[in-house]
Amino acid sequence: MTGEAVSIDVLAVGRLGVDLYPLQDGVGLEDVSTFGKYLGGSAANVAVAAARYGRSVRLVSRTGDDPFGRYLQRELARLGVDPRHVAVDPELKTPVTFCEIFPPDDFPLYFYREPKAPDLNISVNQLDEQAITGAGVLWTTVTGLSQEPSRQTQLDALEIRGRRDHTILDLDYRPMFWASPAEATRLVARALELSTVAVGNREECEVAVGETEPLRAAQALLDRGVNLAIVKQGPKGVLAKTKDETVEVPPHFVDVINGLGAGDAFGGALCHGLLSGWGLERILRFANVAGAIVASRRECSTAMPTADEVEARLEGAHR
Repeated sequence: MTGEAVSIDVLAVGRLGVDLYPLQDGVGLEDVSTFGKYLGGSAANVAVAAARYGRSVRLVSRTGDDPFGRYLQRELARLGVDPRHVAVDPELKTPVTFCEIFPPDDFPLYFYREPKAPDLNISVNQLDEQAITGAGVLWTTVTGLSQEPSRQTQLDALEIRGRRDHTILDLDYRPMFWASPAEATRLVARALELSTVAVGNREECEVAVGETEPLRAAQALLDRGVNLAIVKQGPKGVLAKTKDETVEVPPHFVDVINGLGAGDAFGGALCHGLLSGWGLERILRFANVAGAIVASRRECSTAMPTADEVEARLEGAHR
């Protein structure tokens, strides 16, 4: 559909749900006695992260017609994300995700999305063509390609966008959402042709382009048609490559409490840096620190830092 003229910094499309994270560390779910409830889902977390930098942000997604869905609609608005394109599915339940917290590097996830999550029922009538073409950033995800009608809706959004600058594909491959890695590879190839930026970790790059070595993976992503390829390497930092420039920056070390939100924090900061017109090295350093800050906190969405927090850490790192 076509809506009224809009001015949006970030339009994110994809996963939205409730995170139920344990308030005890180092124990399995069977022994956890208390949980915190938070807004979750990768696209939603990126949207919240971008909003924390003062960006105008909308999310295209779906919830169930249930109390958790009402909570998410309310929480999106509270955290600065416009929920007008978050529809209510009359049949499916809002998904819930649990995790276990074993710092510093073990955080098993348990997705409850059966028989299907509402965010995979995103339909073409939720798309606002003027919002898609007018947004500074369009953020889409590989998870959104895993099932119909979300798959075609996301591809339609990319077609409408027409490869404008900052058309970002998040390579957030989750094997439990796919029939096979080969199916994911085939559909990622289609989406890469319509995107200008790709961002993912080494394992996600392997599914996308068959490469895990960062420089080869970045080049392979460029060969598929994007203008900017970003390969996250965890404790080894991050590498980014364009046709003319290759930049690699080291990690920002913290005491990790929960590493699950770091990638989404990186994504929101990436959006902010691109919209700010920063150089590639500055974007990567800022996004690295944003991810590290969230890794040092328990939750994801409500842990996203402000620009002042990130800048203070960057200044401290240079002293």
